[in-house]
Amino acid sequence: MRHHSGFKSIVTHLVAAFVFTAAALSSQAQTSNPRIPRGTTIVVRNNTALSSGTATTGQHWTGTLVGDISVRGTVVARSGSRVRGRIAEAESSGRLKNSGVLALEVTSVNGIPVKTDAFARDGEGHTKSNVLKIGGGAAAGALLGGIFGGGKGAAIGAAAGGGAGTVGAAATGKKEAKIDAETTLTFTVQ
Repeated sequence: MRHHSGFKSIVTHLVAAFVFTAAALSSQAQTSNPRIPRGTTIVVRNNTALSSGTATTGQHWTGTLVGDISVRGTVVARSGSRVRGRIAEAESSGRLKNSGVLALEVTSVNGIPVKTDAFARDGEGHTKSNVLKIGGGAAAGALLGGIFGGGKGAAIGAAAGGGAGTVGAAATGKKEAKIDAETTLTFTVQ
């Protein structure tokens, strides 16, 4: 009987050693291959200025992490860690309509792959600026035409002034979306 109890003791010790080894390996695998869970907020300071006029969809960008990221009480990325991302959308502005669009997403933090929502920025709208340039040109043309040519001159001056205002709006009308260097951007892990 003692022979069997020795065998049970050896088996018990082997099983206990196996369980402890598996737990240690599992713990080590979790810390060496961490994941940032869904819903985690990531705050980034981008390294370079970006513009919808020069950026292209798919282009990569970099930044630094603002604040530590912890997962289950363990810091997986310290403030200042490298952040990589890509431009999810870049559309250049038209001259008279369609302001620029720029959308960024994060692809990794401290080497840990992530998928985030997009941080998007639109360029200024064209409407107010165009109305002022075209309408102002037409009004100035009508005033000058009226002074120099009476009623008929006012109509001709308004048309000419409106045309000049349209040319001015087209020449100065690009409204690109821009993100300055060192801008703080907030993302959420999806």
